[in-house]
Amino acid sequence: MRVTVTAWLMAAAFGLPPAAAGAQSLASDAKRRDAFVNYRAGQELLSSERWDQAAEAFRAAVTLDPLFVDAHYGLGRAYMGATRFASAAQAYTACLAAARAVHGLRDRDRVAVDRRIDEEIRELKDAGRRIQSQPGQASALKAVQVDLRIQDLERSRSSNTGAFAPPAGVLLALGSAHFRNGARADAEAQWAEAVRVNPTLGEAWNNLAVVRMQAGRKAEALEAVTRAERAGFRVHPRLKDDITRLPPP
Repeated sequence: MRVTVTAWLMAAAFGLPPAAAGAQSLASDAKRRDAFVNYRAGQELLSSERWDQAAEAFRAAVTLDPLFVDAHYGLGRAYMGATRFASAAQAYTACLAAARAVHGLRDRDRVAVDRRIDEEIRELKDAGRRIQSQPGQASALKAVQVDLRIQDLERSRSSNTGAFAPPAGVLLALGSAHFRNGARADAEAQWAEAVRVNPTLGEAWNNLAVVRMQAGRKAEALEAVTRAERAGFRVHPRLKDDITRLPPP
C-alpha cells in the first residue's frame, strides 16, 4: 500500500495581528503580565485540543503585547489544530515579523529585550516539563517541538548583536501551513530557508524531500533525504523507495 504524502511530513503545529506589523515598542510591564495570563491559558487549552478557545486566548495575548513572539507561534499552532491553514500561515508570518521587530529594538533597550526572551524560554521549559510527564508518542513529538522553539529563542538571545536570523522552527511551521493549504512552492521556499538558517534541521530536510519528490526532482529529493538522515532524522523507508522509483531526470 502506498503511503500518502502527508504521512511523510513532520507536522509542525506550534504564532502579530495586522496592527502589530508596525509595532516598534515593547509592551508595558502591566500589559506583558496580562499577556502572559492569556498565553498560559492558551497553552493549557492547546494541551486539551480546544483549538478555537486556544486561538482566542493567544489572540488576546498578542493584542496586549503585539511583540509577544511565542504567543504568535501558539496562535499558529491553534489554527493548525483547527485545520485553518491559511490563518496559521498568517500567524506564523506575524511571528517572524514580531521576532524581527524585537531584534530591531535590541540597541534601544537590550536589557528589556533579553528579559523578554528569558521569560519566554522559562515558559517553554515549564511547558516541556509538563509534556514530558505525559505518556505517548504525540507527547514526545510535542516535546521535540518545544525544544526547537527553545533553541530558536536561545539563538536569538545570543545573536542579538548581529544581523537578524529568522527562527528556523517558525519557518518549518510556516512551510507546513503553506503545504497543507496547497501552496507547495511557498512551503518549499520556507523549508529551504529553514535549513539555510539551521542546516541540521532534519524535519525540514525531510519535508523538502517530500515536496521535491512530488515535483519529480529525483536528485534533489535524494539529496534532501541524505541531509535529513545526516542530521539524525529517521526518514520513512517508503519515502526513500518512492523517490528511488522516480524516473531519471
